[in-house]
Amino acid sequence: MLLNIFRINVRNVLKMSSIERIKQNADLAKQTIQELKNELNFLNKEYNNILARELREENARLLAAVEEAKAHLVKLEVKNGIPQIPVPNQTSRPVTTTAVGSSEPPKEEPPKAQKEPKPKKDKKPKEASLEPPVDIGRLDLRIAKVEDVQKHPDADSLYVLKINCGEDKPRTVCSGLVKHVPIEELRDRTVMLLCNLKPVKMRGITSEAMVMCASSDQGVEVLTPPSGCTPGEPVHCEGYTRQPDPVMNPKKKIFETVAPDLLTDATLRACYKGVPLTVPHKGAIVAKSLANVPVK
Repeated sequence: MLLNIFRINVRNVLKMSSIERIKQNADLAKQTIQELKNELNFLNKEYNNILARELREENARLLAAVEEAKAHLVKLEVKNGIPQIPVPNQTSRPVTTTAVGSSEPPKEEPPKAQKEPKPKKDKKPKEASLEPPVDIGRLDLRIAKVEDVQKHPDADSLYVLKINCGEDKPRTVCSGLVKHVPIEELRDRTVMLLCNLKPVKMRGITSEAMVMCASSDQGVEVLTPPSGCTPGEPVHCEGYTRQPDPVMNPKKKIFETVAPDLLTDATLRACYKGVPLTVPHKGAIVAKSLANVPVK
């Protein structure tokens, strides 16, 4: 019995000592591997340093060889009379040469005279634009005669008129007078026409002017020029110079600025700021019955 126990203990001791030896060997192997890694890193660094030093030395030798070759080339060119051109930003002074066999020293070229800067011309100030004031004088108001009236084919509220305003051919005018003025009252009628609005298309037909009317909630009346007027006669307003634009620029809103001051007065005369619109030596432009209402 005691012999068996002794044998078991011996086997256990042997097993434990074997495990300990394995562990020790594993630790030793790890340590050895780490030392080998460190040694390899050191060798790599040393190799790189040696390689870099050799490359620097080789570059220095090559640069020296290049400079020697350049110097030799320059000597050969000088010997054969080839002039040397200075290189920009070159620190050393360029070599100047003379022709082969010449005993005279090279002549220095005189410095080129610098051109004096030309005096700047004074810019002339731009002349201020002489645009006339925005008033009734900018509107091209003329006497005109309606030669033909038709209903607009695509707009129930519009007439299409052919109006003679003293030009080579009559102008086409679209006017929204259908609900206010019977067609018979417009035929062969003399009117006051605003002729320098920008032409616009109204339901497919280009309108080239505007028939001036007295307008209010009570109704709309076409203004009537004095008797004896002929198509093309200009309409004036005393105190304002008549200098109409060929075509009023919509962006400048000339008509929109003037329109609030266009009104009929208590005696039915069409006025601008209280001054009647007239045909010189013939009379004023008047409404039929609408007093103190806008003209448009």
